[in-house]
Amino acid sequence: MSHETPLEPLAPEVYDAAPAAVQERMVSQLVGKIYETAPVTVRSKLILHLMKPLGVLSLVAVADGIFAKIRFRSDWPDVQVLPEDVKNVAPQDVVALTHYAQQVSLHVLDGLAQLVMASPVLASSAAAALLVHILVQRSHADRRTEHRG
Repeated sequence: MSHETPLEPLAPEVYDAAPAAVQERMVSQLVGKIYETAPVTVRSKLILHLMKPLGVLSLVAVADGIFAKIRFRSDWPDVQVLPEDVKNVAPQDVVALTHYAQQVSLHVLDGLAQLVMASPVLASSAAAALLVHILVQRSHADRRTEHRG
């Protein structure tokens, strides 16, 4: 049994109807797909954004410690993801990082939509458009929940 969720037929309605665990996998895979086509500068920002909520032990556990190596190279919070780091990080590593980050922080995806939308290269990406749509919908749903509570 594969844990891959096909992205092609993925639509907001499919996402909305999916259980939470499947939604998390969908988001993680979308982020990996976006990472695959993003320019190096956006890839660096994406990695850094997803690393921020994770502690050292989590970073060691994800993708054979590739993100921990980046983290240990410089002092937190002044960590920089260099172009040579980006070359060593595969899309599946970013999928794993996104999955871990979602487990640790409900708000890790906040700001991700702005990061993706700020890149003209990603503006025409179907995966980026779908991710931004999902993130905006989640943000609106979170606000509605907060107002009721």
